[in-house]
Amino acid sequence: MRITKRQEDGVVILDVEGKIVLGEGDETLRRSVRQVVADGHRKVVLNLARVPYVDSAGLGELVRCHTRVVQAGGAVALLHLTARMRDLLQITKLVTVFDTFESEEAAIASF
Repeated sequence: MRITKRQEDGVVILDVEGKIVLGEGDETLRRSVRQVVADGHRKVVLNLARVPYVDSAGLGELVRCHTRVVQAGGAVALLHLTARMRDLLQITKLVTVFDTFESEEAAIASF
């Protein structure tokens, strides 16, 4: 898994590429979000356009990342969800936890 960090209008965008699964992508995502929060950023967008698969550990890590940012006084938005990811959030009722967007501009404006 690879994560690229960039900033737009005071919002940190993490472009995630690869699977978010136990032992592979979950730790990379955890470290990236932890570093973003440690650097003092509170507005985070996770661009998931290039994430083909998320298992239960990956879903749990998304929730932990959300919790970490919210506890620091910030917010997380999810961008470009695949149909499978959207269905997974619906089934688990996490669609009520995450703000999801189809355009980067809308995600940034949500803050």
